[in-house]
Amino acid sequence: MSIKVGDKLPEAKFTVMGESGPRPAPSSEVFAGKKVVLFAVPGAFTPTCSEAHLPGFVGLADDLKAKGVDTVACTAVNDVFVLAAWSKARDAGDITMLADGNADFARALGLDLDLSAFGLGTRSKRYAMIVTDGVVDYLAIEDSPPEHIKATADKVLASL
Repeated sequence: MSIKVGDKLPEAKFTVMGESGPRPAPSSEVFAGKKVVLFAVPGAFTPTCSEAHLPGFVGLADDLKAKGVDTVACTAVNDVFVLAAWSKARDAGDITMLADGNADFARALGLDLDLSAFGLGTRSKRYAMIVTDGVVDYLAIEDSPPEHIKATADKVLASL
């Protein structure tokens, strides 16, 4: 069963790239007392993620923040070094990259995806959510990995 609107996010330990290198970022640090737009991609540097999903949130980050969002964050089942390189390559410095390297968060949400048949292992489904103080207020989950219809930055912005 996957997470739904009204549910509290599970405890999670992400990894983020700090000024001195990788550091842990528990979910309480990311979500407690904040309004966060969180979107997930199946993988950094993959076509739809790099050409549509991430750029949409990069382009609307200021608009989202103008609507009261404290943080715009992206999570992926990639290591922190890959996410840092992707952020740099895509000029996504306004987006907080949350590495879920072992898919623990994706599994805890019930939004993990088995892409082993394509040599990609366990990944996250593509989704976008609005989280207020750790509780899901809005959730849009794509039906299949290449789709980018429901979990767009435009739709998140319109729902704020």
